Amino acid sequence: MAEHILTRKLTLNLSREEVFDFFADAANLERITPPQLNFHIVTPQPIKLQKGTLIDYKLKLRGLSLKWRTEITEWNPPVSFTDEALKSPYKQWIHRHTFTEIEKNKTLSEDEVKYRLPFAPFGDMAHFFVRQELNHIFDFRQKTITEILQPKNQ
Repeated sequence: MAEHILTRKLTLNLSREEVFDFFADAANLERITPPQLNFHIVTPQPIKLQKGTLIDYKLKLRGLSLKWRTEITEWNPPVSFTDEALKSPYKQWIHRHTFTEIEKNKTLSEDEVKYRLPFAPFGDMAHFFVRQELNHIFDFRQKTITEILQPKNQ
């Protein structure tokens, strides 16, 4: 069972604290997820993120209803945090968010997702399709984050 890694980088013209605060608000996850996934946070909000916080979600992927539970396993504001799936369609899902101050009011936001597919070796044969789906989701996230945090009139 192969471990796959997805990475994304996005530079935003905001302070590291402002960018971190956006990601630390769990409600924003619904805002930055493609609408066709019908993604909803089940855990009552507001959710105070910290190490050990559990968050339950539900979504639909290709018509299939899925439940997902993550735990915040690392919490280091405003530098980084990591969420790991305890329940998901993946054998492993570890998503690390890192925020680097490039200069005053300019922050590099990085995502690194380490994931493994279930049902090895058959799951790995479907990786091409899974990767396309993940690329679509993370491309949508970046576009939406930019639209929310970097309006055109800035």
